[in-house]
Amino acid sequence: MSALAMYNTSKPDKREEIVNQHAPLVKRIAYHLMSRLPPCVQADDLIQAGMMGLLEAARNYDATQGASFETYAGIRIRGAMLDEIRKNDWAPRSVHRKARKVAEAVRKIENIMGRDARDSEVAQALEISLDEYHQMLQDASGYLVLSFEDMGMDDEAVAAQFADRAPGVLEGLQREDFKKNLREAVAGLPERERLVMALYYDEELNLREIGAVLGVSESRVSQIHSQALIRLQARLSQWRSG
Repeated sequence: MSALAMYNTSKPDKREEIVNQHAPLVKRIAYHLMSRLPPCVQADDLIQAGMMGLLEAARNYDATQGASFETYAGIRIRGAMLDEIRKNDWAPRSVHRKARKVAEAVRKIENIMGRDARDSEVAQALEISLDEYHQMLQDASGYLVLSFEDMGMDDEAVAAQFADRAPGVLEGLQREDFKKNLREAVAGLPERERLVMALYYDEELNLREIGAVLGVSESRVSQIHSQALIRLQARLSQWRSG
């Protein structure tokens, strides 16, 4: 029997052993998230929440579902950290409101122009300067960690793909349809935004490392990343819940 298959034996000592083995994964995910969050969010809080997610993964993992333990645990760990952020809701209401206004402006411009909305056009639509717009993106960067929850696609929805319960036919079709639309929306991003998304989510570089690759500042990478997420929000607005 493999080490991962031991999860199904429900032996606490074996679960503890493999939790200890995967503890570095918790820290890696925590510090990856921290690069987009404000200073008031403490790494220790995220790590503690992530360890709870790892323990939950150790209890519930089912190797017969096809996902590797690291993939399944990563989803549970990140989900637990995001739940911790949501619970404390550090973002002021004004940040939520401004992010929605930017997404709406982007959506309207792109619908009218039939192309990517430019920064200057969004700033003009919001009746603010370009510098003020870039600062708005900077301020919204941490809030946008949770932006896809607004579309009804949170970490729990992703994790449900590996849960014991198989999704219903309609639920499964909706999830596949969302993923198809998301892939198309990401593929349609401006080149630099698409590159930042790929480096951050696929290569797991932090914002400073991405800045070094692109030859720009960390704050500029944060702005580009925020702009990409806002553009995706605008283009996938039909998936927002409520």
